[in-house]
Amino acid sequence: MSSAPAVTTTSYAILGLLAVRSWSTYELTQQMNRSLGRMWPRAQSKLYEEPKKLVALGLATATTEQVGRRPRTVYAISPAGSAALARWLEEPGEGPVLEFEQLVKLAFAENGTRADALRTVAAARAWAVRANVGNLVAAREYAVGEGPYQHRAAQGMLAGAFFTDFYAMVARWADWATEQIESWPEEPAEAVADPAALAEILDKARWSGDDPLVGSAG
Repeated sequence: MSSAPAVTTTSYAILGLLAVRSWSTYELTQQMNRSLGRMWPRAQSKLYEEPKKLVALGLATATTEQVGRRPRTVYAISPAGSAALARWLEEPGEGPVLEFEQLVKLAFAENGTRADALRTVAAARAWAVRANVGNLVAAREYAVGEGPYQHRAAQGMLAGAFFTDFYAMVARWADWATEQIESWPEEPAEAVADPAALAEILDKARWSGDDPLVGSAG
């Protein structure tokens, strides 16, 4: 006997969208990419299968509508789906997982050239600038009351604030990393860490006030 399909974070994300309104599969996929793609990127093929799974689990309903001569399936959240979504929201969830190829490359920079490392950091900064273009457009729309689903701006701005700070942080880090790498010798393997920079990192790492070594002496 086959087991029931697992309800995943993607399942609940789609339930959350269905709680906003009913969607066709195509609309769900577009909205998932637009509103959640930065925080929960998933392959489009997976998103097309997810609503069917929710229907099979009784968490959503499916109805067929006629659009011109073509039928389309529209999905809506069911009472059981609303209850499941509410239960999921009661749990705090897991923290972020960072996947940053350029940072991995820099971790082994001694095996390449200084120019390689500088190009990698420049690409990271360029990514932050590109990513912030759409973010800035959205921020302007919501700030003047013209964003998509403006009535949900209180919820959406939480993620908006996170990504605004995140893109700016990557750009600031890239500027700092560029200065560090430019001070390296031609062979990165011969680079020596700047003691002042290490001390600054330590000072910043104490931002939470939870340093186990502070006050332990004596």
